[in-house]
Amino acid sequence: MPTTSARLLALLSLLQSRRDWPGGVLAERLGISLRTVRRDVDRLRELGYPVAAVKGPDGGYRLDAGTELPPLLFDDEQAVALTVALQVAATGADGALADAAARALQTVRQVLPTRLRQRVGALSVTAVARPATTPTAPVDGGVLLALSAAVRTREILRFDYGPDSTDGPARHAEPHHVVTWDGRWYLVAWDLDRADWRTFRVDRITLRPPHGPRFTPRPLPGGDVATYLTGVFRGSAGGSADWPCRGTVLLDLPAATVARYTRDGLVEEVAPDRCRLTLGSWSWVSLAAAVARYDAAVTVVDPPPLADAFALLADRFARTATGAAAAGRPPGSAAGTRSGQQRERGEGVVPPQQP
Repeated sequence: MPTTSARLLALLSLLQSRRDWPGGVLAERLGISLRTVRRDVDRLRELGYPVAAVKGPDGGYRLDAGTELPPLLFDDEQAVALTVALQVAATGADGALADAAARALQTVRQVLPTRLRQRVGALSVTAVARPATTPTAPVDGGVLLALSAAVRTREILRFDYGPDSTDGPARHAEPHHVVTWDGRWYLVAWDLDRADWRTFRVDRITLRPPHGPRFTPRPLPGGDVATYLTGVFRGSAGGSADWPCRGTVLLDLPAATVARYTRDGLVEEVAPDRCRLTLGSWSWVSLAAAVARYDAAVTVVDPPPLADAFALLADRFARTATGAAAAGRPPGSAAGTRSGQQRERGEGVVPPQQP
């Protein structure tokens, strides 16, 4: 039987791999009794892991989110991916975000096993962003998180706006969307003091907590945030309003990651690891191809012609792969080998820039 510490790590690894685990299945996978499973779960709770009991015929356990960050367990590929992401953030972010990413990267490197430290040490990643058409300004990550939380919970914000407003009365607004446009972060909100919609630059916002009370969301002019902002920035946002085809998708990537490589479009946070992207292009097929370059799972929001364009591209690429196989080249052989070599060298680890 493995030692207690090794058994706890194995149990933790299983709890992290899926949402719910029946107690009997955990006992079978670990080769221990149900009583030992219960005792090990109690030890994990003492270490700070929020393991919740799941009701049901067999009973079970679930690893929930907690109020503090306990020790984490990563497999080899997760550890390498984490260090790559932190390198990108440390070299490509601004101000406090870059400093925090650099400190986190150093912390992770110190605890990596020797075999992984050597792999990561040979990997050097630098995120180079395309210059924005407007000057960028550093944004406090804490302010972004606070604004996004207020949008999700529908709480009225109190804040100062601009460098010379700290001595005056606070602004009051109902936050609806936190978005990025042309390299800058904005808060789209209903200004309660002026009884009108306003677009605030996040780098000029100084929050005055506490927030509240809650509010009922209002309909945006134009029906959605993309249409509204296109009108606000018409003539100075790179010509998005002139594209004959414009669509919206959900990407399984953080908004901050997508924003760094999107200049002529709108990015809005949906969840910490998901965002809504609105882009324009000269045809539906070219728009689908532009979205596909982000190398992430895509869900089409609207319009239906964009979904049809993805289907057309999928069929076209499938026929291309079939033709390659008929010519004696197995589908994905050359591309797959090159992709694997790129990953080993650290190439291609950030989404490409939009054309």
